[in-house]
Amino acid sequence: MSEQQSGAGKSLAQQASPYGYPFWDWVAKEDPEYAKVRAPLAELSVGEGKALSIKYREMVIIGILTYRGGSQDGILAHMRRAIQHGATKRELLEAIESAAIPGGGPTFSSGIRALMQLDADGAFKNG
Repeated sequence: MSEQQSGAGKSLAQQASPYGYPFWDWVAKEDPEYAKVRAPLAELSVGEGKALSIKYREMVIIGILTYRGGSQDGILAHMRRAIQHGATKRELLEAIESAAIPGGGPTFSSGIRALMQLDADGAFKNG
């Protein structure tokens, strides 16, 4: 098994982050040791088998990213993963609305723009 590939067929980049960010491929190539030690942290933080499901973990992350002015790509990646784990358009909308109270207009705007993009892209099969 190569240094770039391990653990149930997942690449080091996939183990370090489940979101498909292309920079993880570069990090795994340049510093595989870092990617390897980050994998358990990623699993603990956003992995399976916790009392709080991945869907809700992602909603927490989305609220934080929108508040901090995270990149639209990052917000979209977390929304896509929440959808993959059962989040509905309404749940994501309510999460953004909740984040807007402490986060204000910019938080709301970032989240709604991402949600609108996913809706336009057909991410929600049942409305």
